[in-house]
Amino acid sequence: MSSNQAVQLLREKGYTYLNQPYAEPIFTENADADKLLDDLQNFPHAFTLACVMDRQVGANRAWMIPYEVSQEIGGFSFKQLLNLSLEQANDIFRKRSLHRFPSVMAKNFYLAVQRIHSDYGDNAASIWTENLRSGTIVRRFLAFKGAGVKIATMAANILARDFKVPMQDLNCIDISPDVQVRRVFTRLGLISKEAKEADILYCARELNPEYPGVFDLPCWELGQELCRPTNPLCLQCFLSQLCPKKV
Repeated sequence: MSSNQAVQLLREKGYTYLNQPYAEPIFTENADADKLLDDLQNFPHAFTLACVMDRQVGANRAWMIPYEVSQEIGGFSFKQLLNLSLEQANDIFRKRSLHRFPSVMAKNFYLAVQRIHSDYGDNAASIWTENLRSGTIVRRFLAFKGAGVKIATMAANILARDFKVPMQDLNCIDISPDVQVRRVFTRLGLISKEAKEADILYCARELNPEYPGVFDLPCWELGQELCRPTNPLCLQCFLSQLCPKKV
Protein backbone atom coordinates (compact mmCIF):
# COMPACT_ATOMS: atom_id res chain seq x y z
CA MET A 1 0.00 0.00 0.00
CA SER A 2 2.81 2.43 0.90
CA SER A 3 4.45 1.92 -2.51
CA ASN A 4 1.14 2.70 -4.21
CA GLN A 5 0.89 5.93 -2.25
CA ALA A 6 4.48 6.83 -3.09
CA VAL A 7 3.81 6.24 -6.78
CA GLN A 8 0.72 8.44 -6.57
CA LEU A 9 2.71 11.28 -4.98
CA LEU A 10 5.44 10.99 -7.61
CA ARG A 11 2.80 10.96 -10.34
CA GLU A 12 1.11 14.06 -8.93
CA LYS A 13 4.44 15.89 -8.70
CA GLY A 14 5.26 14.94 -12.28
CA TYR A 15 1.93 16.22 -13.58
CA THR A 16 2.41 19.42 -11.60
CA TYR A 17 5.59 20.02 -13.57
CA LEU A 18 3.82 19.18 -16.82
CA ASN A 19 0.86 21.50 -16.17
CA GLN A 20 2.59 24.48 -14.61
CA PRO A 21 2.84 27.68 -16.70
CA TYR A 22 5.80 28.04 -19.02
CA ALA A 23 9.00 29.34 -17.48
CA GLU A 24 12.31 29.43 -19.29
CA PRO A 25 14.11 26.15 -18.50
CA ILE A 26 17.49 26.27 -16.83
CA PHE A 27 19.96 23.84 -18.41
CA THR A 28 23.34 25.22 -17.37
CA GLU A 29 24.99 27.56 -14.89
CA ASN A 30 25.44 30.15 -17.63
CA ALA A 31 22.58 32.60 -18.33
CA ASP A 32 23.76 33.32 -21.88
CA ALA A 33 23.96 29.62 -22.71
CA ASP A 34 20.45 29.09 -21.37
CA LYS A 35 19.15 32.04 -23.37
CA LEU A 36 20.41 30.36 -26.52
CA LEU A 37 18.96 26.95 -25.58
CA ASP A 38 15.59 28.42 -24.62
CA ASP A 39 15.11 30.26 -27.92
CA LEU A 40 13.25 27.57 -29.84
CA GLN A 41 11.90 30.14 -32.27
CA ASN A 42 15.21 31.42 -33.56
CA PHE A 43 17.67 28.70 -32.54
CA PRO A 44 15.81 25.37 -32.30
CA HIS A 45 19.00 23.67 -33.47
CA ALA A 46 20.73 24.73 -30.23
CA PHE A 47 18.35 22.61 -28.16
CA THR A 48 18.55 19.73 -30.63
CA LEU A 49 22.34 19.70 -30.73
CA ALA A 50 22.57 19.94 -26.93
CA CYS A 51 20.39 16.85 -26.62
CA VAL A 52 22.67 14.94 -28.98
CA MET A 53 25.69 16.04 -26.91
CA ASP A 54 24.20 14.89 -23.58
CA ARG A 55 26.07 11.62 -23.39
CA GLN A 56 28.69 10.30 -20.96
CA VAL A 57 29.50 13.70 -19.47
CA GLY A 58 27.82 15.88 -16.87
CA ALA A 59 24.63 17.55 -18.09
CA ASN A 60 25.93 21.08 -17.52
CA ARG A 61 29.00 20.38 -19.66
CA ALA A 62 26.98 18.80 -22.46
CA TRP A 63 24.39 21.57 -22.62
CA MET A 64 27.10 24.23 -22.72
CA ILE A 65 28.45 22.90 -26.02
CA PRO A 66 26.20 24.91 -28.40
CA TYR A 67 27.11 28.11 -26.58
CA GLU A 68 30.82 27.22 -26.57
CA VAL A 69 30.68 26.60 -30.32
CA SER A 70 28.85 29.90 -30.84
CA GLN A 71 31.64 31.72 -29.02
CA GLU A 72 34.19 30.08 -31.27
CA ILE A 73 32.46 30.81 -34.59
CA GLY A 74 30.99 34.20 -33.68
CA GLY A 75 27.31 33.29 -33.63
CA PHE A 76 24.96 30.34 -33.90
CA SER A 77 22.83 30.88 -36.97
CA PHE A 78 22.14 27.67 -38.80
CA LYS A 79 23.92 29.05 -41.87
CA GLN A 80 27.08 29.45 -39.80
CA LEU A 81 26.80 25.87 -38.52
CA LEU A 82 26.19 24.52 -42.00
CA ASN A 83 29.44 26.11 -43.16
CA LEU A 84 31.32 24.31 -40.40
CA SER A 85 33.36 21.40 -41.74
CA LEU A 86 33.97 18.20 -39.82
CA GLU A 87 37.62 19.14 -39.49
CA GLN A 88 36.69 22.54 -38.04
CA ALA A 89 34.25 20.92 -35.62
CA ASN A 90 36.99 18.56 -34.50
CA ASP A 91 39.35 21.46 -33.91
CA ILE A 92 36.78 23.33 -31.82
CA PHE A 93 35.92 20.32 -29.69
CA ARG A 94 39.59 19.66 -28.99
CA LYS A 95 40.60 23.29 -28.49
CA ARG A 96 37.81 23.92 -25.94
CA SER A 97 37.78 20.42 -24.44
CA LEU A 98 34.04 20.26 -25.01
CA HIS A 99 33.58 16.54 -24.40
CA ARG A 100 35.48 13.57 -23.04
CA PHE A 101 35.18 12.01 -26.51
CA PRO A 102 35.99 15.02 -28.71
CA SER A 103 36.35 13.27 -32.07
CA VAL A 104 33.25 11.11 -31.70
CA MET A 105 31.05 13.93 -30.46
CA ALA A 106 32.40 16.46 -32.95
CA LYS A 107 31.35 14.03 -35.68
CA ASN A 108 27.92 13.55 -34.07
CA PHE A 109 27.56 17.34 -33.86
CA TYR A 110 28.51 17.75 -37.51
CA LEU A 111 26.19 14.94 -38.66
CA ALA A 112 23.32 16.37 -36.62
CA VAL A 113 23.69 19.68 -38.44
CA GLN A 114 23.68 17.84 -41.77
CA ARG A 115 20.53 15.90 -40.82
CA ILE A 116 18.72 19.09 -39.80
CA HIS A 117 19.68 20.50 -43.19
CA SER A 118 18.69 17.48 -45.29
CA ASP A 119 15.62 16.24 -43.39
CA TYR A 120 14.16 19.41 -41.87
CA GLY A 121 15.02 22.20 -44.31
CA ASP A 122 17.45 23.90 -41.88
CA ASN A 123 14.71 24.22 -39.25
CA ALA A 124 15.11 21.85 -36.30
CA ALA A 125 11.73 22.91 -34.93
CA SER A 126 10.15 20.84 -37.70
CA ILE A 127 11.17 17.80 -35.63
CA TRP A 128 8.42 18.55 -33.09
CA THR A 129 5.93 21.08 -34.51
CA GLU A 130 2.45 20.41 -35.97
CA ASN A 131 1.01 18.63 -32.90
CA LEU A 132 2.71 15.31 -33.62
CA ARG A 133 2.44 12.02 -31.77
CA SER A 134 5.09 11.61 -29.10
CA GLY A 135 6.31 8.44 -30.82
CA THR A 136 7.06 10.41 -33.98
CA ILE A 137 9.16 12.93 -32.07
CA VAL A 138 11.07 10.23 -30.19
CA ARG A 139 11.71 8.34 -33.42
CA ARG A 140 13.02 11.47 -35.13
CA PHE A 141 15.51 12.11 -32.33
CA LEU A 142 16.57 8.47 -32.47
CA ALA A 143 17.64 9.04 -36.08
CA PHE A 144 20.45 11.34 -34.98
CA LYS A 145 23.84 9.68 -34.72
CA GLY A 146 24.64 8.95 -31.07
CA ALA A 147 21.12 9.56 -29.81
CA GLY A 148 19.79 6.45 -28.10
CA VAL A 149 16.52 5.85 -26.32
CA LYS A 150 17.57 7.83 -23.22
CA ILE A 151 18.39 10.95 -25.23
CA ALA A 152 15.40 10.69 -27.54
CA THR A 153 12.86 10.28 -24.73
CA MET A 154 14.60 12.96 -22.65
CA ALA A 155 14.33 15.40 -25.55
CA ALA A 156 10.62 14.69 -26.07
CA ASN A 157 9.98 14.94 -22.33
CA ILE A 158 11.69 18.34 -22.06
CA LEU A 159 9.74 19.61 -25.07
CA ALA A 160 6.41 18.50 -23.57
CA ARG A 161 7.04 19.25 -19.90
CA ASP A 162 9.25 22.36 -20.01
CA PHE A 163 8.63 23.98 -23.38
CA LYS A 164 4.92 23.07 -23.44
CA VAL A 165 5.11 21.81 -27.03
CA PRO A 166 1.68 20.42 -27.99
CA MET A 167 1.60 16.69 -28.74
CA GLN A 168 -1.26 14.36 -29.56
CA ASP A 169 -0.22 12.00 -26.75
CA LEU A 170 2.56 11.35 -24.25
CA ASN A 171 2.46 7.56 -24.13
CA CYS A 172 5.76 7.08 -25.99
CA ILE A 173 7.71 9.35 -23.64
CA ASP A 174 9.43 6.87 -21.38
CA ILE A 175 11.25 7.43 -18.15
CA SER A 176 15.03 7.79 -18.54
CA PRO A 177 16.55 4.82 -16.69
CA ASP A 178 19.54 6.70 -15.31
CA VAL A 179 21.28 6.09 -11.99
CA GLN A 180 19.10 8.54 -10.06
CA VAL A 181 15.83 7.02 -11.26
CA ARG A 182 17.12 3.50 -10.67
CA ARG A 183 18.06 4.33 -7.08
CA VAL A 184 14.69 5.86 -6.24
CA PHE A 185 12.72 3.05 -7.90
CA THR A 186 14.85 0.46 -6.09
CA ARG A 187 14.50 2.02 -2.65
CA LEU A 188 10.76 2.36 -3.13
CA GLY A 189 10.61 -1.35 -3.85
CA LEU A 190 9.31 -0.86 -7.39
CA ILE A 191 12.20 -2.78 -8.98
CA SER A 192 14.93 -5.10 -7.73
CA LYS A 193 18.59 -4.13 -7.40
CA GLU A 194 19.32 -6.45 -10.33
CA ALA A 195 16.73 -4.85 -12.59
CA LYS A 196 17.68 -4.20 -16.21
CA GLU A 197 17.02 -0.90 -17.94
CA ALA A 198 14.07 -2.50 -19.70
CA ASP A 199 12.59 -3.41 -16.30
CA ILE A 200 12.63 0.26 -15.31
CA LEU A 201 11.00 1.31 -18.58
CA TYR A 202 8.22 -1.24 -18.35
CA CYS A 203 7.67 -0.55 -14.66
CA ALA A 204 7.00 3.12 -15.43
CA ARG A 205 4.79 2.13 -18.37
CA GLU A 206 2.80 -0.17 -16.10
CA LEU A 207 2.41 2.49 -13.41
CA ASN A 208 1.37 5.30 -15.78
CA PRO A 209 0.85 4.03 -19.34
CA GLU A 210 -0.51 7.31 -20.71
CA TYR A 211 2.74 9.10 -19.80
CA PRO A 212 5.51 6.91 -18.35
CA GLY A 213 7.94 9.83 -18.33
CA VAL A 214 5.88 11.61 -15.67
CA PHE A 215 8.15 10.06 -13.03
CA ASP A 216 11.39 11.19 -14.64
CA LEU A 217 11.97 14.65 -13.16
CA PRO A 218 10.60 13.92 -9.65
CA CYS A 219 12.81 10.84 -9.37
CA TRP A 220 15.85 12.59 -10.83
CA GLU A 221 15.49 15.46 -8.35
CA LEU A 222 15.12 13.07 -5.41
CA GLY A 223 18.12 11.03 -6.49
CA GLN A 224 20.25 14.12 -7.07
CA GLU A 225 19.34 16.09 -3.96
CA LEU A 226 18.13 13.70 -1.24
CA CYS A 227 18.16 10.01 -2.15
CA ARG A 228 21.94 9.84 -2.34
CA PRO A 229 23.96 6.64 -2.78
CA THR A 230 25.21 6.95 0.80
CA ASN A 231 23.82 8.94 3.73
CA PRO A 232 20.48 9.74 2.05
CA LEU A 233 18.61 12.69 3.54
CA CYS A 234 15.48 10.67 4.25
CA LEU A 235 14.01 13.06 6.82
CA GLN A 236 13.83 15.80 4.18
CA CYS A 237 12.08 13.59 1.61
CA PHE A 238 8.33 13.90 1.01
CA LEU A 239 8.20 10.13 0.61
CA SER A 240 9.98 9.34 3.88
CA GLN A 241 6.89 7.89 5.57
CA LEU A 242 6.10 5.69 2.58
CA CYS A 243 9.54 4.46 1.56
CA PRO A 244 10.70 1.02 2.75
CA LYS A 245 14.26 2.39 2.35
CA LYS A 246 15.60 -0.66 0.56
CA VAL A 247 19.12 0.73 0.39
